[in-house]
Amino acid sequence: MAIPFVDVKAQFARVKPEMDRRIATVMDHCRFILGPEVSELETALAEFTGANHCISVSSGTDALLIVLMAEGVGPGDAVFLPTFTYTATAEVALLLGASPVFVDVDPNTYNIDPNDLERQIARVKAEGILKPKAIIAVDLFGLPADFGRIGAIAAKNNLVLLDDAAQGLGGAIGNRRIGALAPYTATSFFPAKPLGCAGDGGAIFCDDADKAALMRSIRFHGVGSDPYDVQRIGLNGRLDTLQAAILLAKLTIFETELRERDALAKIYDARLKDVVAVPARPDDYHYAWAIYTIRHPKRDLIRQHLTDKGVPSAVYYAKPMHFQTAYQSYGQGPGSCPIAERLSGEVVSLPMHPYIDESTAHFICDTVIEAVSAL
Repeated sequence: MAIPFVDVKAQFARVKPEMDRRIATVMDHCRFILGPEVSELETALAEFTGANHCISVSSGTDALLIVLMAEGVGPGDAVFLPTFTYTATAEVALLLGASPVFVDVDPNTYNIDPNDLERQIARVKAEGILKPKAIIAVDLFGLPADFGRIGAIAAKNNLVLLDDAAQGLGGAIGNRRIGALAPYTATSFFPAKPLGCAGDGGAIFCDDADKAALMRSIRFHGVGSDPYDVQRIGLNGRLDTLQAAILLAKLTIFETELRERDALAKIYDARLKDVVAVPARPDDYHYAWAIYTIRHPKRDLIRQHLTDKGVPSAVYYAKPMHFQTAYQSYGQGPGSCPIAERLSGEVVSLPMHPYIDESTAHFICDTVIEAVSAL
């Protein structure tokens, strides 16, 4: 059987009538930049997350970048972030001349470790070369980071706190959703995300009206009330109206898809918990399940067996950031983040999307169990 790792085609088919209607409306009014669908989407997403403001942007990377620009992050600043993440989390600091400081992750959740975060902040302060400026916490695989502890650390050290929720929209702690867990949240609408468009897109969430207005200006070349009144350095970071229309169509099934993702994760958990390490489920934390990741010391052999049986898999991430060529000079070298270094050799992600039926889910589990039994 052919099992898609992510099934965007099935999702598009599910919302095709509404999506076609939305796209036709845009083609009729031809307001392709900041058309009415953009503000409609921002209102709907703010309501969904519980944030006061949503600013749609051109990508998840630009969402991160615009927040740091709004907070004046620049040369000489230290931005603390987990080393077990995608490059976008780290590159935005360097694009502004700041320095990423890599922090190890929790061995159970794979999210930034608050204990190591405190150690790294103390180290940077003691060295006196960089000024601690910001923390970027990542909701890895769709699990919210520990914002209770991280928020307290940020407040204690007077640091900007930004949630990189590229994989996390739809997740929650208790009844508070991602988007309202940190002063700033950045998310991505890359097509494979739980809520994805038909290209690149992203959004920023915050509660501060003045900061929201500032970020709206930055995303539109730094202009003020007049398009030719340039008040600050900005960028071309707007979300296209067509992408907003597609997201509005997909938003109608988003809650249902989140429940379907969780149902699949529960099948995986029940079948695999005794043969591999399955994702941790901290009390009162709710996943968006962007990615379902298991762990085993013989990951590569398991993955080969999956491939042989027609089950796709992926590795997120084969290298922690401080091992990547572009970032080696900013890290503390091998052994500095031992948990992330170990995880990179053990993690493997299974197909995760709402269009895997129960029989296929059990076939995937059977294949993993076969692989482990053969080791």
